[in-house]
Amino acid sequence: MIKIAIVDDNSFLIKTVQEKLSFFEDFSLKFTAVNGLDLIEKLEKNHNVDLILMDIEMPKMNGIEATNLVKQKHPQIKIIMLTVFDNDENIFKSIKAGADGYLLKEVNPKDLYQGIIETLNGGATMTPSIALKTLKLFRNPMAFDAVTNTEQYNLTAREIEVLEQLSKGLKYNAIAENLFLSVGTIRKHIENIYTKLQVHNKLEAIHKAKNNKLI
Repeated sequence: MIKIAIVDDNSFLIKTVQEKLSFFEDFSLKFTAVNGLDLIEKLEKNHNVDLILMDIEMPKMNGIEATNLVKQKHPQIKIIMLTVFDNDENIFKSIKAGADGYLLKEVNPKDLYQGIIETLNGGATMTPSIALKTLKLFRNPMAFDAVTNTEQYNLTAREIEVLEQLSKGLKYNAIAENLFLSVGTIRKHIENIYTKLQVHNKLEAIHKAKNNKLI
């Protein structure tokens, strides 16, 4: 029997996944958890699990953080992200955390079954649209770097936008007009950028941002 755990903060979605698994006799549901913290606590008591179906967006500890911790403590346990989110950042962070597969929650029972078997046999199952996005990320490694470096410097999406405008030589009032913000707000964003990048002027900020592929 294949021992499975389901982690999701939505009880209705847990039941939906259980129903999909119930079509197949070789699965045994060991337990369910409502968030990453709950999962870690349950694994400490019993980590006799072959595979975890992991949601991403959850309170207390999200699925990506939980994946990272599980893989550190129990690298033999396979993890498939089972989520409604297919954005590049979640895919990248999940792979980086050690996820073995990435499926969208709309997956049908047969594809879910095949995905689990494939993953346990050493493969990496992915919903076709996710596989395509992953290929694009690998073809453009700069996209990986951008996600990593933005995270490293903790810049917001708006601060990146302001940096891009700054790098084009635009004045504060022009940036404010382009982004539909006040000049005062732009000044505040630029102060925050300088602090986060640990620079003292516009030229240093642009230089550091380009070197770290933030823009």
